[in-house]
Amino acid sequence: MQIDNAVRPLPLRALQNWLIEKRAGLNVSRRATHLKLLLLVLILIPCLSHGQTLKPEEIYQRILPTVMTLHVQNARGENYIGTAFLALDKNVAVTAWHVVSDAAKVTAKFSDGRVVNVQQLIDKDEEHDIALIRLDGANRPEATLSVADPAVGSRAYVIGAPKGFDFSITDGLVSQLQTIHGSEQYQVSCPISGGNSGGPVVNERGEVLGVAAWTQKDAQNLSFAIPASFLTHLNPHHTPTPWSAVAAASGKISLLSAQSVNTSEPQRDIADLKHFLNNSAGERVTITVTKGDGEKKFDVVLPKNFAR
Repeated sequence: MQIDNAVRPLPLRALQNWLIEKRAGLNVSRRATHLKLLLLVLILIPCLSHGQTLKPEEIYQRILPTVMTLHVQNARGENYIGTAFLALDKNVAVTAWHVVSDAAKVTAKFSDGRVVNVQQLIDKDEEHDIALIRLDGANRPEATLSVADPAVGSRAYVIGAPKGFDFSITDGLVSQLQTIHGSEQYQVSCPISGGNSGGPVVNERGEVLGVAAWTQKDAQNLSFAIPASFLTHLNPHHTPTPWSAVAAASGKISLLSAQSVNTSEPQRDIADLKHFLNNSAGERVTITVTKGDGEKKFDVVLPKNFAR
């Protein structure tokens, strides 16, 4: 009986070889699939590590529970307003040093209306104008810090109490990374007004990239923040200092928080003057003092902490 070549049975050896080739092909296909999946994961990991970009209203809701308005009273009975936010450790808040530099009493108000006592100063960095303060049983979430430099042109948001209007949000861009008097600062186009000092400057992922510090007068949206990376140099477990000792150590020229409750332009100019003088240590400057109809100029090299 003849068998057509098209349907002739394969010899055993040929059948074994055919099965091996098929199995090898499947293995190659599986390996290729696994490789594609691995590449996809590697591509996605950087995106995931940078976090999800949030809408402004989502950013606000995320950061709001950590933000507080500070009500500061100094030894002379003067009252000022600043901003702070919880970070680094339980019941520890970050603010600008100039907000509490001559404080005798400090309280914190949260957006839900809760008011807590701010017990003590924990640590400070006068050069970079940042401080840590301890709250009396706040028991609230802490903000996440972003210690890497932000990209120029990325979005930024500021939450604080401009002119005493609590828990307001403004937005803008990271305009540039500047070096001012030898110290890195973030230039932002977010409007910053009196009362914002010490508040969080937040990126698109709801992370704090800096601390609102100061704004240039006679300019449009020219504001500056202290990078959050400097906060890692402060010790949240440092031996605290009572406000009575802080007030006693403060100098004759008190640097106000950016908003006085009894606002006046001369008072805010004192704050700007001290900030300028302390950041010009070692430089030769000319100071002009006008009193009545007289005027006198002083040409001096400023020592460190000249305006304490």
